[in-house]
Amino acid sequence: MTLANDKLGKLVLRVALGVVVLLHGIAKLQHGVAGITDMVAAHGLPAQLGYAVFVGEILAPLLVIMGLYARLGGLLIAINMAVAIYLVHAREVFALGPQGGWAIELQAMLLFTAIAVMLLGPGKPGFNDK
Repeated sequence: MTLANDKLGKLVLRVALGVVVLLHGIAKLQHGVAGITDMVAAHGLPAQLGYAVFVGEILAPLLVIMGLYARLGGLLIAINMAVAIYLVHAREVFALGPQGGWAIELQAMLLFTAIAVMLLGPGKPGFNDK
């Protein structure tokens, strides 16, 4: 029974993470990434690096949801979130939001959930994540 709960818990964790991040990626497919490429360029990096958001917000969440190379997907989402925090939310890292919570609580939750998926794996055998 414990093993079944462990697998179910990992499934819930990775599907929740994957769906939330994938929805951000779908929005970027629909509306473009000009804002991201501009931010990347403003930090002195090649603007084309902004397109890597599709790896972190489309490919990685799909891997995580499917449980296929979920550890790699978790790592890619964690990198994506760390870059997003750096580019967009660096000034808010030590700030509280209007309701008193951490100003970057969503971004931090996605970052640390991705790290958890990377460490825990998909919760099902046979998908190169032993």
